[in-house]
Amino acid sequence: MATAAAASERVELAKHCSSRNWSKAIRVLDSLLAKDCSILDICNRAFCYNQLELHKHVIKDCDKALQLDSSSIQAYLLKGRALLALGRKQEAVLVLENGYNTALQQTADVKQLLELDELLNAAKREIDVTDTIQQETPVLPLGSSCATTEKKSDEKTDKQEFHDTEFAKSDNASESGAFSNGNNTHESSSSREFGEQSKINSVSKDASKQSGSGTSELRNGTAYKEKENVKSGSQINGSSSKPCNGSDLSETSDRLGDMSVIGNKLSSKSGSISKLSLKAEARCGGGDETKINKKSTIARISETHSISVDFRLSRGIAQVNEGNYMKAISIFDKVLKEEPTYPEALIGRGTAYAFQRELENAIDDFTKAIQSNPAAGEAWKRRGQARAALGEFAEAVEDLTRALELEPKSPDILHERGIINFRSKDFTSAVKDLSICLKQEKDNKSAYTYLGLAFASLGEYTKAEEAHLKSIQLDSNYLEAWLHLAQFYQELADHSKALECIDQVLQVDNRVWKAYHLRGLVFHGLGEHRKAIQELSIGLSIESSIECLYLRGSCHHAVGEYREAVKDYDATVDVELDAVEKFVLQCLAFYQKELALYTASKVSSEFFCFDIDGDIDPMFKEYWCKRLHPKDVCEKVYRQPPLRESLKKGKLKKQDLAITKPKANLLRFTDLIGKKIQYHCPGFLPNRRQHRMAGLAVLEIAQKVSKAWRIEWRNSNKATAKNGKKNRRRERINMLSQNRGGAGCSTSTSSETSTGYTSLEDRSSGRSMLSWQEVYSSAVRWRQISEPCDPVVWVNKLSEEFNSGFGSHTPMVLGQAKVIRYFPNYERTLNLAKTIIKEKLCVRSKADKVIDLSKDEKIEEIMHAETCEELHKIVGEDFWVATWCHSTAFEGKRLDGTRITCIKKPGSLGYDFAIRTPCTPARWSDFDEEMTSAWEALCNAYCGENYGSTDLDALETVRDAILRMTYYWYNFMPLARGTAVTGFVVLLGLLLAANMEFTESIPKGLQIDWEAILSVEPGSFVGSVKSWLYPSLKINTSWRDHPEVSSAFSTTGSVVAALSSYND
Repeated sequence: MATAAAASERVELAKHCSSRNWSKAIRVLDSLLAKDCSILDICNRAFCYNQLELHKHVIKDCDKALQLDSSSIQAYLLKGRALLALGRKQEAVLVLENGYNTALQQTADVKQLLELDELLNAAKREIDVTDTIQQETPVLPLGSSCATTEKKSDEKTDKQEFHDTEFAKSDNASESGAFSNGNNTHESSSSREFGEQSKINSVSKDASKQSGSGTSELRNGTAYKEKENVKSGSQINGSSSKPCNGSDLSETSDRLGDMSVIGNKLSSKSGSISKLSLKAEARCGGGDETKINKKSTIARISETHSISVDFRLSRGIAQVNEGNYMKAISIFDKVLKEEPTYPEALIGRGTAYAFQRELENAIDDFTKAIQSNPAAGEAWKRRGQARAALGEFAEAVEDLTRALELEPKSPDILHERGIINFRSKDFTSAVKDLSICLKQEKDNKSAYTYLGLAFASLGEYTKAEEAHLKSIQLDSNYLEAWLHLAQFYQELADHSKALECIDQVLQVDNRVWKAYHLRGLVFHGLGEHRKAIQELSIGLSIESSIECLYLRGSCHHAVGEYREAVKDYDATVDVELDAVEKFVLQCLAFYQKELALYTASKVSSEFFCFDIDGDIDPMFKEYWCKRLHPKDVCEKVYRQPPLRESLKKGKLKKQDLAITKPKANLLRFTDLIGKKIQYHCPGFLPNRRQHRMAGLAVLEIAQKVSKAWRIEWRNSNKATAKNGKKNRRRERINMLSQNRGGAGCSTSTSSETSTGYTSLEDRSSGRSMLSWQEVYSSAVRWRQISEPCDPVVWVNKLSEEFNSGFGSHTPMVLGQAKVIRYFPNYERTLNLAKTIIKEKLCVRSKADKVIDLSKDEKIEEIMHAETCEELHKIVGEDFWVATWCHSTAFEGKRLDGTRITCIKKPGSLGYDFAIRTPCTPARWSDFDEEMTSAWEALCNAYCGENYGSTDLDALETVRDAILRMTYYWYNFMPLARGTAVTGFVVLLGLLLAANMEFTESIPKGLQIDWEAILSVEPGSFVGSVKSWLYPSLKINTSWRDHPEVSSAFSTTGSVVAALSSYND
């Protein structure tokens, strides 16, 4: 029965070949090869591909044949012809020489031997001619964008093939990490061509075969035409397959017309996209014969209906290649009208739809092609690419996996699937796919750069750097690799190397807007906002991107250029989005504009009147923190007045902006102090603006606390003299904000607590009434004004959401990705979680229900768990455990610290392992009491007999009291953002107020806030920090000689000017 079916298929194959219906012949051969992988049929299929000028498929089939039998002369012949047709003459010579030597040893077929000899001589003659031309061509410098002979060779396009097409969306940098505009001097010489490439990505492929050769790239909506990576001329030893019934189709070449090809074809122009392509190449029988005229060839083969269909198919492919998608669709429609299930036409039309971003129609056509021919690997692959472009990553991976089953270990499919795995955040699978791909295609630069991205996400930074550098080694002008490497260094906080990489990009092509955006990001991270504005403006002159607009607006906002900021924010909101992920920038631009208008109205007011927490509506702040759609805010919250009114109200005096000599001296001193806040850990850039902010805040806090302590000391002495006992009294005086109840602000009553405070001497009691909130609010205000894009607000000043536990969220692991800043704390946090579970014998679920772990020896298993994944599997569901802090104010009391959470991601995408700190009213009340007690203990320690002391030993109790209060602040975590830096700023300010200056730096790799969070006892935190902090302290009273910060920079406008003015 099987023999009869095979014989029937052989008859059908002969029929299709006789009528020159090569597409249908290929389908029959696909069926035969699925049953028995015969070398003869592989070569027959390669011959059919040759007739359709699908040269890359010819090469693939010939490689398969040579793997099975390295002495297959027909495979050498067909592969040599295909390489010549692609203009890859050197590779063709190697293949033909190997074939000729093999034929000499066999001496079995004199005709094949002579044919090999003729092709080989013809190829060598062409190479000699090329060499002569090269000798007459002046040598170009390294890195020149002019075309070289090698480039021309690489650009040869198999002009009748479908190409792997990535119908990719434009991705944000925060998602894929790809900061590339897809330009490459080997493919494009102008930004206009570069822009046109952003439609779709492709590498050559034919519709009629399962899959194909070449490489493709997924990137930010861009396309490169990759160099072919097929190794030629190599003989791979392997066992020959058994003889198969069937004839060698090449033996009928005399009857069908000799279709061998000489490879002197025109290459596609530089910069064109490899899509679906057709080139009606003339064919000749020998190297010395004159080429047959194209028109006469076409006229000859168009006599039958089937050839007409193939010709229409070729015309449709050509139209896609030229970018005439509607014409291509029209042609494919005619083919499909005659044969509605013609797979090749369906794939062709689907590809044209995909180029037009009609992805649903494209998927429909690819699905029909699969239904018509389930073995059409090309349809599976293209549908996978289209699904990936729609963000359907799981479905896309399924389709590509199916394509890979049809063509096992195909490097281009592995490449495609690896990149989609990366985009779907399955970094482990991405590394696996790309690594296997690179074993077969060692010169695949795209695979290397995406391998680098995947390794970086997994925290394998050395391997990531090596992969990026290998990509650049393969092509020093490969822009995407340079941009990815620049981003990699930026994330590691190695800004020097990042800027060097960006310089390399711009040397190759100075019209790459994403290079300017990335450089703007680096300068922004360094606190060089004016430099960032310059770079972003250049980028915007090339491409009006929402990323550049928003970032430039925020930079204008920070340096006090509110008119320009509002303009950019408005432009950001008005941008027509090409990706849903970018919508968050429009939401943020709405909120930032309102805050810019608020700040503009405050520029001439005293800086302590700049009170976001007291003035701005709680709902507005909550939506801003959560990056929510501002619809409800627009309906329920008063809006800020127009810019003209704000600027009129906040008119600034010129002298406020001038940096006088006394102010400059003050800034030099505070800059030295501010540098001490720097974390020397991966991911933390040295931000000059933040350093200046911190220095000014430290000195201001020291000055105000010192004044308060002086008053307290005097009052304490009076009280001691009268009563022998100190009786401290606290009082808060609310200051009505100038903007309360106005536009864009809260309609809260004056009974709500403001963070402002009056002059200490003006207090009715004549005694210090400075509270811990007022001390920290000073640091918070400086942090808010220094970087207005960061939502630094007191959590208890948000809306009723506060009651349900809104708080900070700091991840160490996100899915499979290791967060570069915080992953170093992962192991300690995991061990702390296990210790807590062991003590409590339970955890809590997402629904806040108790999960009992006291049975079945689970505790023992938990103590042996080495990863959050193992811990989650033992618990059996998402869970959290709460740390605790032992109270100093109330003996035996435990305060709720932070929550260590472990949440499983869908599928195999890993786990979110993070600390989350909910701030409920009850918890807030507990920590308020603890902070009050700690502040009182500190004041008592200094305002007694230690007041004014310059003896470090005598001040040890003061230092310990400062660290204890800092410990509770970090565990309290009362801000939506910025708790870490404000805590250390206050610590330095309090030390300076007690005449102790920190003269060194925070130790490398240490994050002081995490030291507090991971310590359940304040004593253990004090002990760990004092080991490096105390030896670095020295007595300093000269700081008192500097003018008061609140006087030197009294207005909001003068503060912004101070933060934005640098004298290098």
